[in-house]
Order: sequence, then structure tokens, then C-alpha cells
Amino acid sequence: MASHGADLTAEELAGYIDHTILAPQATREEVERICKEALEHKFCSVCVNPIHIPFVAEQLKGSSVLTCSVIGFPLGAIPTSLKCEETKWVVANGAQEVDMVISVGDLKAGNSDYVLEDIAAVKKACGDAALKVIIETCLLTDDEKKLACQLSVKAGADFVKTSTGFMSAGATAEDIALMRAEVGPDLGVKASGGVRTKQDALKMIKAGASRLGASASIAIISG
Repeated sequence: MASHGADLTAEELAGYIDHTILAPQATREEVERICKEALEHKFCSVCVNPIHIPFVAEQLKGSSVLTCSVIGFPLGAIPTSLKCEETKWVVANGAQEVDMVISVGDLKAGNSDYVLEDIAAVKKACGDAALKVIIETCLLTDDEKKLACQLSVKAGADFVKTSTGFMSAGATAEDIALMRAEVGPDLGVKASGGVRTKQDALKMIKAGASRLGASASIAIISG
């Protein structure tokens, strides 16, 4: 990746972006359009709900664009065993990255062991696929955000991610900086939810984001 800051070209910026369509009403036709846009602009991945994974993997086959699925989405409030089954299914059907939602209620209740085991089990179910852990920052205190990051690192996650985009707020530069400080330089940090302009994107990257989740991806790289 190029240096953080305003000197990123459109193509370099595209390399940060998970081109995302997670609306429940998304049609096959719309998903196909997202795939074509990702191939044209060389976005990092296409991120979709599990039902679309076989189709997306087929569309992106042979390209550098990754196939990414969400798991336990958007609430995270399903048992670990079901998150693992969902993960195994999407990976078997072509997902190369998996964005799971933690059990936010358990984190807030102080059930750290459960949250740790939940993430670790999904990581194991991922096999060779990368795991991003959605902590839903808008529902957490700063101490809870730090704890979620620590548990994600301990469980072997590849990324921590701010948000589903389905709650009251998405990514902030402050949360990205906090998460980056907590996980250190080597783990991925993904800003997701509310990243709509090039200015938003550059602010997140400057704060420490190594990946951006966006549906306004073309607007972002067009500046």
C-alpha cells in the first residue's frame, strides 16, 4: 500500500476498499453490477451476504478481487456453533475473507471467555480464509472497544472492524486510532459504515485503517 495521506491515486485507494452490498433487498442483478464495478476498478474485495457467495465467487474467479462474506450478521447474536457452520459453508462456496459480528451483549456483560472462544472458533472454521471481527463500536465504551480488540488479537483474528453499518453510527477516525493503537502495527483495521467520500476514506487511512468497507466506493475513488 502507498503511504498514508492525500497522495493516494484512485487505483491505490481502490486497493483499500471492500466494495459492499449488504442490503437485505439486494437483487442478483445488483450484486452482479457490484462485481463488475469491483473488477473494473480493482477493489480489494466484494463483500456480500452468504446467499450471494457462490455467485460472487464465480463472477470474480481468476481475478485479484477477493470474495468476502459476513457471518452472524448484523447482530452477532447467534450461537458459536451456528457462526461456525455459516463460516464453513461460505468458505466451501468460495469466500476468501469472513467478516463476523461478535456477541456484543456478552462483551458488554464482561463474558470475555465466551467472546474469545466465539472468535477463536470462527477463526478455526475459516481455514485459510482471513477473519475480520466486527466489534460494533457505536454500542461500546472505549474500554469495551479496547477489550474487543485484545480478545480479537488473542483469538488469532486477521482484522478488527468498526461496524456493520446497520446500527446508529459507523466508523470514526477516533475509533480507528484507538483500535490501531490497541492491536499494534501488524493486524488489519477496517473502517466500515459511513465512509462515503474520498475525504472520509483518507481520514480513516490516516488514522490507521488498512481496509475500508464502502458501498459508495466509486464516489470515493472518483474524489
